[in-house]
Amino acid sequence: MKNIQKYTKQFFVPPHTKMKWAEKTYIEKAPIWCSVDLRDGNQALVIPMSLNEKLEFFNKLVEIGFKEIEIGFPAASETEYEFCRTLIEQNLIPDDVTIQVLTQSREHIIHKTFEALKGCKNAVVHLYNSTSLAQREQVFRKSKEEIKQIATFGAELCKQYREKYEGNFKFEYSPESFTGTEPEFALEVCNAVLDIWQPSENDKVIINLPVTVQLSMPHVYANQIEYMCDNLKYRENVIVSLHPHNDRGCAVADTEMGLLAGADRVEGTLFGNGERTGNVDIITLALNMYSQGVDPMLDFSDIPSITELYTRVTRMTVSDRQPYSGSLVFAAFSGSHQDAIAKGMKWREEKNTPHWTVPYLPIDPEDIGREYSADVIRINSQSGKGGIGYILETRYGYNLPKKMREDFGYKVKDISDKKHKELMPDEVYDIFRRNYVDLVSPLCVKEAHYVQTDGIEATVTFELDGRKVTATDSGNGRLDAVSNAIKSYLNADYNIHTYTQHALEVGSASKAVSYVEIVTTDKKSFWGTGTDNDIITSSVKALVSAINNMLNLHK
Repeated sequence: MKNIQKYTKQFFVPPHTKMKWAEKTYIEKAPIWCSVDLRDGNQALVIPMSLNEKLEFFNKLVEIGFKEIEIGFPAASETEYEFCRTLIEQNLIPDDVTIQVLTQSREHIIHKTFEALKGCKNAVVHLYNSTSLAQREQVFRKSKEEIKQIATFGAELCKQYREKYEGNFKFEYSPESFTGTEPEFALEVCNAVLDIWQPSENDKVIINLPVTVQLSMPHVYANQIEYMCDNLKYRENVIVSLHPHNDRGCAVADTEMGLLAGADRVEGTLFGNGERTGNVDIITLALNMYSQGVDPMLDFSDIPSITELYTRVTRMTVSDRQPYSGSLVFAAFSGSHQDAIAKGMKWREEKNTPHWTVPYLPIDPEDIGREYSADVIRINSQSGKGGIGYILETRYGYNLPKKMREDFGYKVKDISDKKHKELMPDEVYDIFRRNYVDLVSPLCVKEAHYVQTDGIEATVTFELDGRKVTATDSGNGRLDAVSNAIKSYLNADYNIHTYTQHALEVGSASKAVSYVEIVTTDKKSFWGTGTDNDIITSSVKALVSAINNMLNLHK
């Protein structure tokens, strides 16, 4: 790489942190969640959402269970202002949901923000200004004291305006670009704001510590959070909030470590939409907790419907490999993975275990609205007999013998490889039927009659290449007798090596399915499957199918 000398660390390590968070192994309870899809997420869209789209998205967020939703920057545009007013005037905000609005530390903006909130029952007024070294020097060209005065000026105005308007208004302050700010200075600014707002048990204040731009490894952010949590004034009445972006691809790790370090609240978006590489993905965070038996207090039991709405109103896509949400995240193409999943599912059924431990599946796909047969076992040239057999068994009821699964698996993989494509379950089933089930060419049995002798004698009428033939022979059972009759006419040399059967459907009208393997003297194996309401007829059909596979090989 060229120009490496251009780059250096832009973050600041906090003093005197003991890294107490590193001793913890998991997050014990859900944080307070705040969706910023309608503000931070919306401003990052190529085409921002329309009023109706934002209303639909808001309703979905409420349905999922968010109790805090940042709806926009009302003073930024008429669309944002109108959205806020529509929610309030049409009484669309449930009593247990708090909306949040963003404002800069400027009087006309704060004034318009409170005007937008007229009549709102519960709201958070979110004040911010940038505090980082880079912003101070390059953008504002102001001293630390001047930057702190911007924050305290806005805090004073918010306090004054709250007294003029009816409603339950709480305050939030963000030292924007916190991760590029010296921790001691960030603490100084936050404490100065807290001194003005005077948080109490009944009037708590949110201090939001955003990863506006990711500048460090996640453990550094956790140390910054621990430092702030240990040194903020009025800590028992302060809700410490996280707002990570994903520039280094570590937003989830930043958030999880930040929660271990003492934070109480998380701001993020569904699927991680946001500026540049996005915000932290709340779905991933919540389902990470869920996978360890911790209730995230959000309902993601229907990810497909959430994905549909999100992609439609944002014009964004959800990556096929997006954790939990992507169309391929539960998919197993590898044969060894498919085999392990199929066996894990079988073990779970046999043991009736209460805990989910299926290999390769961190959570049960059905718990988030996905289907095993459609989403988990996917068939291509890399697939194995276990996965292919699993498709046939779970979707179509055919429980193939182990060796037959292997034989069929090679056929499926060969077809997928030659077509260079994934095969859908119906295509797999079609390959199975065409190659094994009730085959009638070149040999087709028309009828068979049985007589009890020392064993069983069978007289079999069949067609071979259009010629009608009758042959008689005996055996130790009906299937063996039919086989010997056909063998004597064909002058073929094979033995029935495997025969199994089971009910294809449950109930009094269920069909029987039989599987037969014949092995020739030169050790070649041929399989057939037969289905019929009568078990003897289904076994004969399976035998004939296997013989036809043998005969067709030599054509």
